[in-house]
Amino acid sequence: MEGQTEAAVVRDLLSRHFRHQGWFVTYSTVRTHTSSVTYRGGVTSWPKLHREIKELLASPRLTVLTTLFDYYGFPPDSPGMSTRPSSSATTKVTHVEEAIRAAVGDHRFVPHLVQHELESWVFAAGDQLADLRDDSALAERIKQDCAEAGGPELVNDDPKNAPSKRLARYCPGYVKTLEGPLAIADLGIDGLRAQCPHFSAWLDELGSRV
Repeated sequence: MEGQTEAAVVRDLLSRHFRHQGWFVTYSTVRTHTSSVTYRGGVTSWPKLHREIKELLASPRLTVLTTLFDYYGFPPDSPGMSTRPSSSATTKVTHVEEAIRAAVGDHRFVPHLVQHELESWVFAAGDQLADLRDDSALAERIKQDCAEAGGPELVNDDPKNAPSKRLARYCPGYVKTLEGPLAIADLGIDGLRAQCPHFSAWLDELGSRV
């Protein structure tokens, strides 16, 4: 996964869901090296990410490896990015995921890119976020954005209007590593599935591996 916000969502929601499905779950954040210092978080280039994926897959104890990265801002040198079809947003994301799967070449690898970014799940949890902030107008604004786009996952990746940029405008003082994960956890897996088809398809594929 990519950073602190993703880690909170995995810890508080996804890992619990997978454990209830019978999995033993571990998770880690991608490494970013600067000189002799290792930081956690951020996907900077495909070669670095590919190397970390291969290192994880070197373990014979690993049954399935999946990812939780934003499609918005994903490294342009990644497989499939330069050959994305002129089609729907979902088709583009799926195209890149399949290209990554082929590049890794391991049947245990199930890539997932959040369409378009993790904050799209916060948009799905607009009511929950509004409750946390005691701001009913916020819920209506997020619902309007989702309705105009065709769903939370279709709120676009425009640099000025991606879900994260909208939340920064709509929610003064928004703490993405805290408020977003809390709202998503309050919405729950079923609520996310109902509003986010790409997310739901990912869980279906992982469920088929049990």
